Amino acid sequence: MNRKSLETLLKEIQEGKRPIEEAIERLRHLPYESLGFARLDHHRSIRQGMPEVVFCPGKTDAQVLAILQKIDASEVPVLATRVTPALARKIRKKFRGADYHPLARTLVLKRKRIERRPGEIALLTAGTADLPVAEEARVTAELLGYRVLPFYDVGVAGVHRLLDQREKIEKSDLIIVIAGMDGALASVVGGLFGQPVVAVPTSIGYGTSFGGIAPLLTMLNSCAAGLAVVNIDNGFGAAALAHRILSNRK
Repeated sequence: MNRKSLETLLKEIQEGKRPIEEAIERLRHLPYESLGFARLDHHRSIRQGMPEVVFCPGKTDAQVLAILQKIDASEVPVLATRVTPALARKIRKKFRGADYHPLARTLVLKRKRIERRPGEIALLTAGTADLPVAEEARVTAELLGYRVLPFYDVGVAGVHRLLDQREKIEKSDLIIVIAGMDGALASVVGGLFGQPVVAVPTSIGYGTSFGGIAPLLTMLNSCAAGLAVVNIDNGFGAAALAHRILSNRK
């Protein structure tokens, strides 16, 4: 349940279109529901404007399926991240219309058309190898209702590729930059553009990139003021931060 559906429910009670008993049953599981192995935060959509997301690693297939079923029943869009192909097949057998994105390793369940939110996100990657993280960010942002403008493979090894897209990128409201190796693209973008910039270091690179530590440190030490940095390979986290920034604009 999200804020809009709660408002609709209360209005229907007020107008006598829905019995109080039915409303009580609908609200019974707010703010959370215990499954024994998980406490599902059904109240999160109302508090944060986005529902709880299922991170699949570390959970059994049965646990993931049970969690998805309960969240789906609450009539909010469901996002599962880091979904393996084998798990995706099991989910799609149980949930008709489940949308699996193998590159992003995400799976989406939605009962209704997603309402568009104001705000456009420019999504930049330094290289093609960064696409899995970028696609996780894209799927998340689009599920939250934002239009995403992808600009892939525009890293500093050929900075003219970025400059060619400058006018298009300037039209966006927020920029997500995803880069491995040295992570330098985030600083370049932070210096060129005035929008909020969310940087994501990736684990792409040779030995001394240390699985993403090198680009993480580069981004954290950027001389481009106001750069926000999320965890290594965390495309979902970048989109979630973008949502918090864009949804709270007055």
